[in-house]
Amino acid sequence: MPRDDTSPQALLSAVFGFSGFRPGQAEIVAAVTAGRDTLAIMPTGGGKSLCYQLPALCREGVTLVVSPLIALMRDQVRALREAGVVAGALTSGNTDSETDEVLRTLTDGSLKLLYMAPERLASGGTLSLLRRAGCSMIAVDEAHCVSQWGHDFRPDYLRIGTLRQQLGVPLAAFTATADAETRAEIVTRLFDGQTPETFLRGFDRPNIRLAFAVKNRPRAQIEGFAAARRGQSGIVYCGTRARTETLARALSEAGHAAVAYHGGMEPDARREVERRFQQEDGLIVVATVAFGMGVDKPDIRWVAHSDLPKSIEAYYQEIGRAGRDGAPADTLTLFGADDIRLRRSQIDEGLAPAERKSADHARLNALLGLAEATKCRRRVLLGYFGEDSTDCGNCDLCAQPAKLFDATEAVRKALSAVLRTGESFGAGHLIDLLTGKTTDKIAQRGHDQLPTFGVGRDMGRNAWQAVFRQMMGHDLLRPDPERHGALRMTEAARPILRGETAINLRADSVEAARNSSRPEPRALVSDEDAPLLSALKAKRRALAEEARVPAYVIFTDRTLIEMAEKRPQTLDDMAGITGVGATKLERYGDTFLAVILGEAPPEMHPARRRLAGRDGGALHDRLAVAQRDLERGPIGTEKPLSCSPALIARIAQQRPRDYAALLQLLGPRRAERFADAFLKILRDS
Repeated sequence: MPRDDTSPQALLSAVFGFSGFRPGQAEIVAAVTAGRDTLAIMPTGGGKSLCYQLPALCREGVTLVVSPLIALMRDQVRALREAGVVAGALTSGNTDSETDEVLRTLTDGSLKLLYMAPERLASGGTLSLLRRAGCSMIAVDEAHCVSQWGHDFRPDYLRIGTLRQQLGVPLAAFTATADAETRAEIVTRLFDGQTPETFLRGFDRPNIRLAFAVKNRPRAQIEGFAAARRGQSGIVYCGTRARTETLARALSEAGHAAVAYHGGMEPDARREVERRFQQEDGLIVVATVAFGMGVDKPDIRWVAHSDLPKSIEAYYQEIGRAGRDGAPADTLTLFGADDIRLRRSQIDEGLAPAERKSADHARLNALLGLAEATKCRRRVLLGYFGEDSTDCGNCDLCAQPAKLFDATEAVRKALSAVLRTGESFGAGHLIDLLTGKTTDKIAQRGHDQLPTFGVGRDMGRNAWQAVFRQMMGHDLLRPDPERHGALRMTEAARPILRGETAINLRADSVEAARNSSRPEPRALVSDEDAPLLSALKAKRRALAEEARVPAYVIFTDRTLIEMAEKRPQTLDDMAGITGVGATKLERYGDTFLAVILGEAPPEMHPARRRLAGRDGGALHDRLAVAQRDLERGPIGTEKPLSCSPALIARIAQQRPRDYAALLQLLGPRRAERFADAFLKILRDS
């Protein structure tokens, strides 16, 4: 048992200078100090690090802290040393003298907290080092990184559970972001399925103001948001590296201190941005999500997203970097059709199984539901994490409630269109159907004869897109990954379709879409073909990873775009696609046809395959039909006689023009039965 002078309460004051625990900390510290396996989900800024640092000082031996970022580890080690605690980190960023100092304190027994990145756990000497050092506990920071399909997955986190078993020590896992599914995965992978003592300390950050806005000149929107907070430290998250640089330059030209940050920068340049952000007041970092997990700056006053995040979990994690000191902080998230298209394609192009892709589409729907919320945003956000709350008074919708309209009839029209087309099409085709637009695809499928054709002419295309977006936000429709993104109804939609339930949607979103002068971004393919393009890219990526070659070596984007638009149905069709030569047709033709058709294409004789896409292919097929018709003679009573596919292929290639030449190929018996019919086909061709 710890002595009185090393009790958690005494050390809290003596070492860390706090007079009392924050809400929820005391119970977690007690469980970890007692050596019980612990899982704690606490809001960002709720004091997670104290919940393993304090028990480490109360317990005998060394506590191993597994943390995902070197910058985060360095910050914590520096702060602990300033407080008089012997702590160290073994990272790839160490100098030789730093590593020697850590090993010295391990040997003499003075080290209390040893920080390591998960990648170091793969080192062969790590286990023996920890055993010699007397490791008595493992603490895992950012434990959601163990979730294999989560937004911050780190493969080496999967080694932690095995290390815990090998050392035979208790484990405490901490995260600010974990829905029920992620929590279950943490338990399985870190605690070997044994339920730890779990603390769910709430997700609410009442000091952070939440706001969303539809994109309309997004650069100007971000510049205006930053201008209203001039001189305050802030982060702007962007979806691409190029956008971080463009926006950072624009903010600098507008008189702000702004720098870009992304994974493509040199390590020294990234470290310099991190140093400046920690030390300078009023710096704006325009970054991809590569920036943030290691940020421990308490006075970030605002976070903006110039592009829609990947999920509610990612959104919550990223806005949680603001206001960690408890003082008021602001957020703004911009979203538009191009963001949603990008996020859908990222899901569809991934290598996850279909059920995981479906779950990820549901998560994206939940984020759309937050973006298009009709009531207090904080209630929607906390509800996603399983918490009930009242209106917060600190979000844009509490300040100015959304304008709603009874959308039951419009939604029922849309759902009817989904059902009458067999849940086989995306929003683009369904909107064409509802607005009565006679496209080639509408005409070919006879959809202009459906009762729903043209029933939505009272709304324009942009307005219908806003309706479909909100329907997905209410999780009434989900893209089906196995059917190239075709929308299918969820159970939640059926009471509305049957007229048992009404639904209100945001009128302002529909009006903004109806009146928008901002042109839609030019996509690589149409909305209808985008899911198929994503599926083709996913197949290309899998083949490229298997062969360990760049993706473009399999097929270029241009080739896949043409496949998605033309949708070849046979190898002959596939051979007509730009970039599909004879070798690639033989090697990959069936594989990509299966993606397009949704099933394996029919078997084809090798001799016929060699003619695919050439004139001889069509000629071969006509000769094969004639041969089949005459197999038992002109009236079907003679002894069966046939030509092999290889022989028919030879005739199609050589194209004999007279009886004598054909006789040489067929021989007398076959020539007597087939020559006349074959010659007619050959001459016609």
